[in-house]
Amino acid sequence: MNRIGVTGHRSIPAEAEAHVLAGLRAALCGLDGATHALSSLAVGADQLFADLALACGAELTAVIPSGDYEACFENDVDLARYRMLKARAVREVRLDFPHSTDEAYYAAGAYIADHCDRLLAVWDGLPARGLGGTGDIVTYARTLGRPVTVIWRDGVRRG
Repeated sequence: MNRIGVTGHRSIPAEAEAHVLAGLRAALCGLDGATHALSSLAVGADQLFADLALACGAELTAVIPSGDYEACFENDVDLARYRMLKARAVREVRLDFPHSTDEAYYAAGAYIADHCDRLLAVWDGLPARGLGGTGDIVTYARTLGRPVTVIWRDGVRRG
């Protein structure tokens, strides 16, 4: 079984989105054998990954960082998409943090890195803006010896 996890930015600039989608699709679709995808279903890279993983026939595990995770979604559209993806997951792992904090986000990213065979990182290569950001999870995964595939369009910066 292929166990693929994701970490990535919540905000993906429009000029990088097509490249990111193509990179995720190439990494997820057409794999030999069953595929299991792990995602926290955050807005941005996590939801793009989960959508594509499901479209490619993967089973999805939703890794929920905290008890109040739904409160971090800024609008009804993003929350509805999160709920739809979570409902399609075959497994839910809810971490034992009551509130969505940087520590909870780091723990969720670490859980994904701990339980995947390969990590896809939708990452601009810059340091994390807070504990648990994409750069932190990439560093953690690499210390585990996990293969990390960075997907980003060269020359594009996040806002």
